[in-house]
Amino acid sequence: MTDIIAAVEIPETAAVAEATAFLHETASPLIFHHSRRVFLFGSLHARDLGLQPDPELLYISAMFHDTGLSTPFSEREQRFELDGADHARKFLLDRGFSKSAADVVWTAIALHTTPGIPGRMDPVTAATNYGVLTDVVGWGLDRLDGDPVDEIIAAHPRGQFKEGFLQEFVDGLKNRPDTTYGTVNSDVLEHFIPGFHRTSMVERVIDAPWPN
Repeated sequence: MTDIIAAVEIPETAAVAEATAFLHETASPLIFHHSRRVFLFGSLHARDLGLQPDPELLYISAMFHDTGLSTPFSEREQRFELDGADHARKFLLDRGFSKSAADVVWTAIALHTTPGIPGRMDPVTAATNYGVLTDVVGWGLDRLDGDPVDEIIAAHPRGQFKEGFLQEFVDGLKNRPDTTYGTVNSDVLEHFIPGFHRTSMVERVIDAPWPN
């Protein structure tokens, strides 16, 4: 039976089913429900704005966008967004998706925490970012009707989301603090990790190995 939440149809494909199973197995319930809400909110915003993202690629982007917090992809330290993007790209290529499709999803995940840019890009990247912004900071809630929002929350409860979500970031980033330079992720470590010092762009310029 087709899964429809808030008039948004969950794509019925093998990749969607496998991505859902992967999240169930590797992520916390909080991240699982958050990721599904990102897809649903992103879909609603896309509909409202006249965007037409590929539903399957949008779903994969939403489900993998935070996977780098708990299952780093690379042996070298890199931003968690890149870990998630690399996970998703391999997932798609291993299942016969085209390089162009994998690149769309990679970009959507890699940029999902970057302010201002995703909304100027392709529909999957834009919708992923809109879904993240809505679920995390309430962006665009005033443009969504109450009934669909209530239906989404009923299907995927928030619980103690604010506290739990921030803790997921602390746990996922505290052992690789340098990767948060220049990103919103440093906000989390600065707030929760005693002694963490956010390196600024000014410091990097002043400390650069140039005489002037």
